Amino acid sequence: MATIGQDINIARELLEQGMLVAIPTETVYGLAANALDGNAVAAIFAAKNRPYFDPLIVHVPSFAHAKKYIHDIPPVAEQLARTFWPGPLTLLLPKNEMIPDLVTSGLDRVGIRCPSHPLTLALLDKLVFPLAAPSANPFGYVSPTTAQHVQDQLGGKIQYILDGGPCTVGIESTILGWEDQHPVVYRMGGVSLEQLEAIVGAVKVHPHSGSRPQTPGQLESHYAPHKEFVLGDLGQLIAQNTFQKPGILAFQKEVPGIDKSYQRVLSPSGDLKEAAQNLFSMLRQLDGMKVDGVLAEEVTPVGLGRAINDRLRRAATKR
Repeated sequence: MATIGQDINIARELLEQGMLVAIPTETVYGLAANALDGNAVAAIFAAKNRPYFDPLIVHVPSFAHAKKYIHDIPPVAEQLARTFWPGPLTLLLPKNEMIPDLVTSGLDRVGIRCPSHPLTLALLDKLVFPLAAPSANPFGYVSPTTAQHVQDQLGGKIQYILDGGPCTVGIESTILGWEDQHPVVYRMGGVSLEQLEAIVGAVKVHPHSGSRPQTPGQLESHYAPHKEFVLGDLGQLIAQNTFQKPGILAFQKEVPGIDKSYQRVLSPSGDLKEAAQNLFSMLRQLDGMKVDGVLAEEVTPVGLGRAINDRLRRAATKR
């Protein structure tokens, strides 16, 4: 199994040797490798069993560093970086020849961001290369929000997990790019549409892609537990329930008449930030219970709620 620790020097040495290291971010834990080393990047795909058509996000310590790997930068991109970096916003921008085609799955744009976790920022500052880092979990499964989640799923395939505690945002970054100079959200995440539109005006939200996505996290079925996962109105789902022993994922209130030990409530107070922090962890808890399937409901569809509902819908999509 992997060693879990907080030594960024160990992490740096392994990464410099072309090895994989799990890193904490404010969103989820990432499986990191030298983004400029094609062999190291290929190891990410192999460890996750991730298809090569699904591109990776590149992590940098600042927008000044990002400029080394991109070109034709819209002026508003720098304004967005000043506003939201470090933070859960990925910008999709034209890459230069330094970024291997494997990172972008052959596409001419790269998703790039500056994470806000202090340990990972300190690590990035010590490196002379950026890090490619998708979520540190087997492809398509629930994203990890603690070091132990990574250990449970990928501990046998990597040497070191940099432990930064539980992720504070809990869902992946928002991905924003441009088409014909118009802003497009390719994945909803830790920065809300309202926050973006305050800077760039109205944005288009791109639909999911069934194959060859333009950015990470666009596949229709993703973030999914192994148990059957059904999304809808909880009252109706329970009335029509065919599971002998259902698990429940509720937004604010437990469901009467079902064993409380098989229920998880994202936020009793209706706090969407708390719900986002709890989402992947509670999905994992329910997936590990002796239940036949999970019945779930959406949250209020504003702010972070849109990103939470996006993950719930994709978890419920049949694979």
